[in-house]
Amino acid sequence: MRNAFVAELGNIARNNPNVCLMIGDLGFGVVDKFANEFPDRFINAGISEQNMTSVATGLAMCGNKVYTYSIGNFPTLRCLEQVRNLAAYHNANVKIVSIGAGVAYGGAGITHHATEDLSILRAIPNITIFSPADKDEAIVAAQASFATNGVCYVRLGKGGEQTLHELCAEAETVTDIFKPRKIRSGKGKTVILATGTIATEALKAAEQLYAPLWTIPTVKPLPETFIEQLARDYDTIVTFEEHQIQGGFGGAVSEVVAGLNGNRASVKRIGFDNQFSAQIAPPPEILTYYGITAENLVRQLSEQET
Repeated sequence: MRNAFVAELGNIARNNPNVCLMIGDLGFGVVDKFANEFPDRFINAGISEQNMTSVATGLAMCGNKVYTYSIGNFPTLRCLEQVRNLAAYHNANVKIVSIGAGVAYGGAGITHHATEDLSILRAIPNITIFSPADKDEAIVAAQASFATNGVCYVRLGKGGEQTLHELCAEAETVTDIFKPRKIRSGKGKTVILATGTIATEALKAAEQLYAPLWTIPTVKPLPETFIEQLARDYDTIVTFEEHQIQGGFGGAVSEVVAGLNGNRASVKRIGFDNQFSAQIAPPPEILTYYGITAENLVRQLSEQET
């Protein structure tokens, strides 16, 4: 996913001389081609994310579109004050790219587990948030982040993820990152929504439940009208995220549903429930430990019915 995103960023930069890329002293195997082709628009800021964001804002205020790139929490939480007070407050064209969403860096521990970033950044004005589920969505997110004015946050997986079309032939082609993407049809009164790479696990759940599945690649702004219609049409909306459910994707969906009058769906959120991802293990083991799995959802719904 990250390779596809950076490759598309290179395509954009080829036709737009105001596109710059800044890194926090990492990702050289991924960004080498960009650095070699555009050496005057590539900056290694070192392990100094606060400074990287400050410089990026300055460059953006001079007419550039600047992409900052680092691991998980480093370009977000580590420099949150700079993101809020400098980039977002001035509505600068700073595009924050975080790799290793959720617990992708499983063995590195909590410092590298990005499980609160969506909640925190969606509370800050002037930030658009993209959370692609596969490389197809990541490519369109690169295009949309360039076309969108102001600060954007792009939350990417670490790499090697299968495309959802490879896993489910029914999955729609991505054309508009701001619209929900239908992955599979279904029946019954439960619908599943997923954001980010955990969508592959959500697909397993949808297959077991014979339920429809949609990915929501843009967490802010949410497609509220679409969610409101689902809340009228279904009894239960399930949200899947590799993130805290408090204030994250599931929280955002719940806010929309709570604003409706009359009969509406209940919302069941699958994600970290006010817990640090304190396990140090491969990502699938961490997700299983915290119940962020298709099996856990199917079990919960079965117990609910009985």
